[in-house]
Amino acid sequence: MPDAAFLQLGDGKVAYIRKIDSDDVGSLFPGAPHLAPGLKLWALLAADGTPIMLTDSREAALANAQEADLTTVSVH
Repeated sequence: MPDAAFLQLGDGKVAYIRKIDSDDVGSLFPGAPHLAPGLKLWALLAADGTPIMLTDSREAALANAQEADLTTVSVH
């Protein structure tokens, strides 16, 4: 799929939840404060990869997506 197609994917209504390590937070959330290494976190991301939220529980990420009327999809 071309990059331009990914940018329009979801049209602001679709998001995905991804498990990440605290070591990777800086690459997805450049403004985030430094976190202790080795923490397991959950990121809510727009379909185009734009970061929306960072949390320590999958349930909180899902709840935030629901509050924002976002449809979450599974990615592997």
